[in-house]
Amino acid sequence: MRKAFAVKALSFQTFLTGPKALALIPALCLAIYWLSGETALIATALGMPVILAVLNIMAMPARKTVGTDGLTGLPLSPAVSDNIDQTLVEQATTGRTTACIVIGIDDFRGLEASFGTHAAENIIKSAARRITDTLRDHDIVARLTGARFAVALAPLRRADLETLLQLTSRIQAALSEPLYIDASKIYISASIGFCLPSHATDQSGAAYLDAAEAALAAASAHGAGSIRSFAPGLMQTTQERDAAMVDVAGALESGQIIPWFQPQISTNTGAISGMEALARWQHPEKGLIPPSEFLPAIEENGLNERLGEIILYHSLTALKAWDKNGFEVPSVSVNFSATELSNPKLVDKISWELDRFELAPERLTIEILENVVASSDNDTITRNISALGQLGCEIDLDDFGTGHSSIANIRRFAVKRIKIDRSYVTRCDVDRSQQDMLAAILTMAERINLPTLAEGVETVGEHAMLAQLGCDHVQGFSIARPMAFDLTLEWMEAHRYKLAQTPQIGRSAP
Repeated sequence: MRKAFAVKALSFQTFLTGPKALALIPALCLAIYWLSGETALIATALGMPVILAVLNIMAMPARKTVGTDGLTGLPLSPAVSDNIDQTLVEQATTGRTTACIVIGIDDFRGLEASFGTHAAENIIKSAARRITDTLRDHDIVARLTGARFAVALAPLRRADLETLLQLTSRIQAALSEPLYIDASKIYISASIGFCLPSHATDQSGAAYLDAAEAALAAASAHGAGSIRSFAPGLMQTTQERDAAMVDVAGALESGQIIPWFQPQISTNTGAISGMEALARWQHPEKGLIPPSEFLPAIEENGLNERLGEIILYHSLTALKAWDKNGFEVPSVSVNFSATELSNPKLVDKISWELDRFELAPERLTIEILENVVASSDNDTITRNISALGQLGCEIDLDDFGTGHSSIANIRRFAVKRIKIDRSYVTRCDVDRSQQDMLAAILTMAERINLPTLAEGVETVGEHAMLAQLGCDHVQGFSIARPMAFDLTLEWMEAHRYKLAQTPQIGRSAP
């Protein structure tokens, strides 16, 4: 009832201050002249602007004052819900509607870890500008927590699925253009969720915003660059997923979080050169929960070392099983965080595990982020990396090109291979500057006799370009996505058959 009263009041105010009210002015002046004479007419004429100004101020919609984000200068989330509320109040008069969009930069934690806090802040500021430039002047863009943004569309005649898909695709296209930060070219992607007026659980700004956030969560769960429209069932799914995060410790101990494996292959022969172990949570009820959702909870609960123990155990178990089934996998790669590398007993623990599985140390590859090597002030980390190399384990320098490690550090830690970060790989088949950067990295690696592996290879074109430039190994979706252990056996059998059917030419020919 209050909403109906507000609509009627707004309609009356709009009439008094709108063009239709001008038609009443001659009749009003004539009536005043007949009733009160010339003096009253002159007073009315002089006072009319003041009266209209007062009415106009009264007719201005009351909007709440909201703060702004210190980094981007954008308003905060209340601006979105307030503007949607205002449009919904005016809808009965204007016939116009609105919609809410929430945008999240994919893998922002990974970008921050790779490029640093300063670059991450610049990414957020650049994304804010690009989103704003893509939209209309009166659309409201607000900063949410982290690397997320919300949009309240200015009143429009139609907000249907086709319109929103076209708009969100334009936003994604704008964000996908390369960023140049601190002399580095960075590619980002974004997942987007939106709420249509017909799907909202309630006709209020808060409900639209909550629904769009739930749609974004669903989009992110389906992989980078996804777009999802809100459906009522998504809200319950999001709440259930949030509740599942509480169970992360139990999931570790019950065997729900285990490694999946992604193949690495030689660009020269096509043979498997390794497998990387990547943590995945297969929830018995919720299905596969992506790492971006549970790894922060692992870290916050101090469970990094326990996760590392579980991944190492299952990785060595898989290596033995591949051997038993006649598949040649030279090594399995396991990621080690700074927390794990700070454990004084790490080398003893790994040595004991290798002995238990009767595996040579070179069958285990230790992946270490470049920024960990670059900031090696922790003596324990330094000693552990050196000792693992002396033990015979292979040392991969992960995310190469995103940190500031020197060649001296590469030699100091006995790095056996560098993994070129995907930021240099993306679009390398069509981007000449990407090719130039890759050529420089590969030339440097060749000069110091260091093998190279490119990660994040997602297209056949990127794969072909890397092989042409001289990269030794590749890993990414163009070869295979991470898969559960059982599926690796099927994939390797199919891969072996494919290699057997491929004619051998050039230097790999017998």
